[in-house]
Amino acid sequence: MRFHTRKWVKPEDLNANGTLFGGKLLEWIDEEAAIYAIIQLENQRVVTKYISEIDFKSSARQGDIVEIGIEVVKFGKASLILSSEVRNKMTRETIITISNIVMVNIGPNGKPLPHGKTEIEYVADRL
Repeated sequence: MRFHTRKWVKPEDLNANGTLFGGKLLEWIDEEAAIYAIIQLENQRVVTKYISEIDFKSSARQGDIVEIGIEVVKFGKASLILSSEVRNKMTRETIITISNIVMVNIGPNGKPLPHGKTEIEYVADRL
């Protein structure tokens, strides 16, 4: 798994227990998945269709640095299925795992649009 983004856990990210609010973490993951899909599918019109079971393994506290990992599971006809792991940057302890995040490629009419991709492409290879 490649870890692309780091986030610093700040006071506004905490829940009543003083740990990272799960909703904030899911927001970060959803945004990272969208950015990853936009780059892979070369289309800014990408939406989240489905997120599978979310498995919280540990928590993060204020001041922790977490890193978000994304990996391609499968290319569909008009979708991209990703998995994600978030871990503590310093301890490498896993905070959360998600097996399937389905991102759908959307056309100008708002309907799913086949993307024609079958494998991961890196921006450097496109240039």
